[in-house]
Amino acid sequence: MQISIVIPLLNEQESIPKLHRWIAAVMKANSYSYEVIFIDDGSSDGSWQEIQKITALDANVKAIQFLKNYGKSQALHAGFEMAQGEVVITMDADLQDNPEEIPEMYKLIQEEGFDIISGWKKKRYDHVLTKNIPSKLFNAAARKVSGVKLHDFNCGLKAYQQVVVKNIDVYGEMHRYIPLLAKNAGFEKIDEKVVQHQARKYGSTKFGAERFAHGFLDLISIWFLSKFGKRPMHLFGAWGAVMFIIGFITAIGIGATKLYKLWYHIPDILVTQNPWFYIALTVMILGTLLFIAGFLGELILRTQKNPQRYKISKVLK
Repeated sequence: MQISIVIPLLNEQESIPKLHRWIAAVMKANSYSYEVIFIDDGSSDGSWQEIQKITALDANVKAIQFLKNYGKSQALHAGFEMAQGEVVITMDADLQDNPEEIPEMYKLIQEEGFDIISGWKKKRYDHVLTKNIPSKLFNAAARKVSGVKLHDFNCGLKAYQQVVVKNIDVYGEMHRYIPLLAKNAGFEKIDEKVVQHQARKYGSTKFGAERFAHGFLDLISIWFLSKFGKRPMHLFGAWGAVMFIIGFITAIGIGATKLYKLWYHIPDILVTQNPWFYIALTVMILGTLLFIAGFLGELILRTQKNPQRYKISKVLK
């Protein structure tokens, strides 16, 4: 199979039939062997009923229904698990992503050998103050911190080699950072393509302004995990050892000074009255706690099991 199209959705009843017809027309025009995988992330409208109608008529369409809303990252994870195509395309179900971009993205993956091609909505039809400007700031920060030179991390339209989606773990709200997750996994050939952005026709956006705040926090998390997630002792243990040594040397200095003044009968305050004694003691305790945190982190890594992050109600194949 050449292409798997993974589409997470939440309450997109009106958009689904048109999106399916649009995708089918593009696939037929290019004679692709393909599958479309809809992941219903706990919709409360008639989205699942629309999907059932489509799967009954089109053998190329498969679907997963979650018991409740678990988030876009979990939906993508489930879709990636099911995908069988040589190239995996992700897109949103709100008709803002154009399926006619798929053939060129497919060629860039298959013929040019890229691991990931990310869509770049250079011209957007979103609200300037609530989405466009915050998005530009967010993407600039993401480029700076991650080192991945993409203009639009949030674009849902992306193309992947199958081996990429089978070797990354999309969790939490990390769907924004799949290219960074892929880079950390060893996939370096990442590029972007300018894609057409279309105004939303039905319903309303499922993401508010708070997603940018969450995005920045997720970016810090993924940066930290990418550097120290597999070796917490390198961070906590190193800092703990340094702090303990500094505190210990300071305590030795305080003790030596006290003994020197006692030997030569120089008047001096009690050690317990010296503020530096308590500073040294605090630094030693903090250093010990950091070292223990690093040690516990190493133990957790060696014993952790990946819990099931979502529950599936139905699967249509």
